[in-house]
Amino acid sequence: MPHIKNALIRYRIIDRCLRNKYRPFPSKRDLREACEEALFGANDGANICDSTIEKDMFAMKMEHDAPIRYSKRNGGYYYEDPEFSINDIPLTEEDLSAIRFALKTLTQFREVNLFKQFGNAIDKIVDRVSISNDPQDAQLDEFIQFEAAVSSGGSEFLPVLLEAVKNKLRTTFEYSSFQTGVSKQRTVLPLCLREYRNRWYVITSDLDKGEIITYALDRIRELEVTSESVQRPDFDQYSYFKYAVGISASNKAKPVTVVLKADDVASKYIETQPFHHSQKKCGISDGMGIFEMQVFISEELIRSILSYAGEVEVLEPAELRNEIRKRAQKMKDIYLN
Repeated sequence: MPHIKNALIRYRIIDRCLRNKYRPFPSKRDLREACEEALFGANDGANICDSTIEKDMFAMKMEHDAPIRYSKRNGGYYYEDPEFSINDIPLTEEDLSAIRFALKTLTQFREVNLFKQFGNAIDKIVDRVSISNDPQDAQLDEFIQFEAAVSSGGSEFLPVLLEAVKNKLRTTFEYSSFQTGVSKQRTVLPLCLREYRNRWYVITSDLDKGEIITYALDRIRELEVTSESVQRPDFDQYSYFKYAVGISASNKAKPVTVVLKADDVASKYIETQPFHHSQKKCGISDGMGIFEMQVFISEELIRSILSYAGEVEVLEPAELRNEIRKRAQKMKDIYLN
């Protein structure tokens, strides 16, 4: 049975490779290495051979009408119909069995440090599969509303950028600024990938500016990972983001002590959904909860505080208090004048 389950998983991996427009025409070796890396964490050919990939593609053609073709000119495989995806085909009982098998494995490692950050995602999948023997049952949507994460795009770059991070490879891309709207070419060494509120970012050593700069994947175009190896700077992502709320961090920034006062209802929310892992409740004053944390002052922090409106007051530092006051005044000018 595990052999069958692995085959079904390999079909999905091959499908993903064939649809990756940033690495078109994968060879048989490329497909084998992608499957082996995903299933066994290695790509030396010890677990999957080229003939297995040949059989998988034949099965995909026969069982799922996958329009797989080979391009002699490009030396690799592709879908004759670029819109085809095996993901559009309804799941079979074998597919569901493979999902349950994979989930059993994942849940055993839920508390391992490597997977803790994905605990909620694993739980959501388990919930969906556990609720019904048929997770595709349309009637489920009539009775249960699962939270839908809205992705802003860019996740297709993750495998390519991960390769650049692992192998310290010089990378170039066009990047469009949110503020100016101007697109410029960037030359960087990717250092790590980070997700924040369903948006992916790559933290880089910008080779032109000589600084650590974060770029949002959804604003990247024309990505190219070269074969040129670049010396990695002294960078530790955990230290870099230790005082960050969200994605904003800097080697030059200094953390400050932020003290907040919140009313009874807001205090309960803040206790269960803290702004930062350093947050602690210092006590109660006049029925108001007092919270303290060590963080960078960032746009994400400011917006999070403003989401509570008049239920939360910044006591310290003066810099943050003044910024909140300015934005509150601007809201007053908009709504009360």
